[in-house]
Amino acid sequence: MTITIGVIGGGQLARMMIPPAVELGLRLRVLAETEGASAALAADAVGDYRDAGTVLAFAREVDVITFDHEHVPQPVLAALVDAGVAVHPGPEALAVAQDKLLMRSRLSALGVPVPRWAAVTGEAELAAFLDAHGGKAVVKTPRGGYDGKGVRVVEEPAQVADWFASAQEDGNPGVLLAEEFVPFRRELAQLVARRPSGQLVAWPLVQTVQAGGVCAEVYAPAPGADPGLGERAEQIARTIAEGLGVTGVLAVELFETEDGSLLVNELAMRPHNSGHWTIEGSVTSQFEQHLRAVADLPLGATEARAPSVVMVNVLGGPAEGTIEDLYPEVLGLYPAAKVHSYGKAPRPGRKLGHVTACAERFDSALSIARGAASALLG
Repeated sequence: MTITIGVIGGGQLARMMIPPAVELGLRLRVLAETEGASAALAADAVGDYRDAGTVLAFAREVDVITFDHEHVPQPVLAALVDAGVAVHPGPEALAVAQDKLLMRSRLSALGVPVPRWAAVTGEAELAAFLDAHGGKAVVKTPRGGYDGKGVRVVEEPAQVADWFASAQEDGNPGVLLAEEFVPFRRELAQLVARRPSGQLVAWPLVQTVQAGGVCAEVYAPAPGADPGLGERAEQIARTIAEGLGVTGVLAVELFETEDGSLLVNELAMRPHNSGHWTIEGSVTSQFEQHLRAVADLPLGATEARAPSVVMVNVLGGPAEGTIEDLYPEVLGLYPAAKVHSYGKAPRPGRKLGHVTACAERFDSALSIARGAASALLG
């Protein structure tokens, strides 16, 4: 019997699930937000993921529901479960990804290392937190932030006065998440995948490089990481996946501090930008693995296919035309680069695609990936 997987959200993550679904003989259906979405090739339904009736109607045609993003409201998720729909990851796990305060609370309860944090309900409480943590903090809105949005580094409570005021205008208590400012050495990411029946596998630890709060580059494996660091990162991710009951791909974003400690920064319960390198660089890509996991099929091997793999995002795009217009030149100049387009129109800061390069040496992979990504900007 062919398994039909329904993906809520029609972005590039759903788009990149299409090739492995075809290869595995799985049927993929996508509930996209708009016509012409990135995953339009599989988007046979368009509707509001916040509307329970729309989502339930979509779910009647599939065997399991999964996600391109974590923004589906909890009442909608509860309606799916009440209707007997298999949902992976489930509502309880997704709630942790949806609310950063709940995330910090649950991770602390699991004994996972996180920055020192507090829920602050006004400028006085934030001032006290700043005084207790060196006069500098990272403040986040508990919900809705991504790619650097909803995150500010502050030294004065007045720097987030508008956030407190906005929340109170909406009838909320105005709670924000305050975290200590961590002077980290670099950012890392550990991806794992877990089946409902419990099997869990992990990919090599990677280094991520951010630009303006957006992931710009990923290096696999993380350069200079000793086996002990990878083992600690994998154990952290395993503790989270098993402790929260995550099914599918889980990305754990980490800070490596100056003393070599690891602290969890963020979580994503879906395929993630830090795992795009796996399409060409791993025996099993994160997209194939996510489909296997949510269908409760045996998981694939995760070893890297090359000593060094580099992924570079294509951000913004050319001043005129599309990145596809530049293919004749770019693909000719960089035949070893693997170019992925998300089918989106250029816009400042927008993720239009990515480039991956595999090589024996890190500097070679980096040069190819950066060169091709830069050339796609025109």
